[in-house]
Parts: sequence; structure tokens; C-alpha cells
Amino acid sequence: MFKPPWAWREFILQTWFVARVALMPTILLSIPFTVLTTFTINVLLVEIGAADFSGTGAALGTVTQTGPIVTVLVIAGAGATAMCADLGARTIREELDALRVLGVNPVQALVVPRVLAATLVSLLLASLVCLVGISGGFVFSVFFQNVTPGAFAAGLTLLVGAPEVIVALIKAAIFGLAASLIACYKGISVGGGPQGVGNAVNETVVYTFMALFVINLIATAVAVKAGAT
Repeated sequence: MFKPPWAWREFILQTWFVARVALMPTILLSIPFTVLTTFTINVLLVEIGAADFSGTGAALGTVTQTGPIVTVLVIAGAGATAMCADLGARTIREELDALRVLGVNPVQALVVPRVLAATLVSLLLASLVCLVGISGGFVFSVFFQNVTPGAFAAGLTLLVGAPEVIVALIKAAIFGLAASLIACYKGISVGGGPQGVGNAVNETVVYTFMALFVINLIATAVAVKAGAT
């Protein structure tokens, strides 16, 4: 990754590709996730007479969990599968072997730009998901559950500050890194012709989702432990 020459052109193209295929699905998926979370939390808060803290619940759920998870779900479902299919097709056509014959390292020329692109886009999309999610939670809480707008806005920063935002962005970047690494590994190690490419794409989705929940559990536990100390 740090050894020259760097494939800047491929990195830019892959960044644009991942962002283009993941932008709208991420936004559309973040709204129902956040609305469902906000609705569930607000029902509990109304029952205990603390509806004014709905903004706190919305911000905490969106920043700590919904933002990173929604981002990697879309990255894994759209970007990572496309990466795996592309590299798998190149592998069965022996393009990677041709690059090696020409003295070009396919990992450096093809894999590294895709991994860095997915990591960067995941980091950027997580910020967008948090923004869209909190905005959706505000609209739902104020216009459908009669929460005071000022109380919602005042509660946003009650439990969520810069440390929580930084942890969420780090989690999103790690998720994107893991998803792209799995996709690229399955793509360059594919075998069995076109059927093997299809199987590799399916395995990429399954393994990425499994890795997501394990990494999320570990990262959340580490962040909570660090915050407590």
C-alpha cells in the first residue's frame, strides 16, 4: 500500500464508482433505519415522561450504530460485490497473470486502489448517513410525535460529542476496509470459471456481513471501555 508507484488514476476511478453506486441507496436506507430507531426510543421516552430527550436518543442511535452499519451494508451490497465480480472476471480471463508477466503487481495496481477507495467512501458516507438520519429523526419526532423542536435540538449533544463521532467514523472506515479486503481476496482467488465468480460474489456478501457484526461488537466494546476509563 505504501510502496510506489501508486495507482492514482485507478484510485480516483474506483472512488467515484463506489460513491456513485452507494450514494442514493445509503441515503434511502438510512431514513427508515433512523425513523424506526427514533420511533422505538420515543415510545419509551413518552411512557416515562421524558419526550424532550428524543433528540438524545436519535443522535446516540444514529451516530453510534445506524451510521456505520447502514454505510457498510450498502458498501458490501453494492461496492464490494462489484469489486469481487470485476476482479473475478479478470482472474478467469487470466488478465492478472498477464500483468504479472509484464512485471506489474496486480495487488498494487488493482487491489490497493479499490481497498483505499472503499475505505474513503465508507468514511464519507458515514458522515452523510448521520446527517440524513438525524434530520429524518427530527422530522418524524416533531411532526408525527409532537416533540418540541427546541427540546429535540437541545438534546442532540447531551450524550453525543466529538469522541462518539470520531469512533463512528473510525468504525465506518474499518468496515469499509474489511469489506473491500474480503471482496478483493475472493475476486483474485476465484476458480471454476464464471460459476466460480458468481459463488465468490455470494460469499463476499455473506462473509462481509459476518465480519461486520463481529467488528462492530469489538469496536463498540473497546469504545465503551475507553470512554468509561
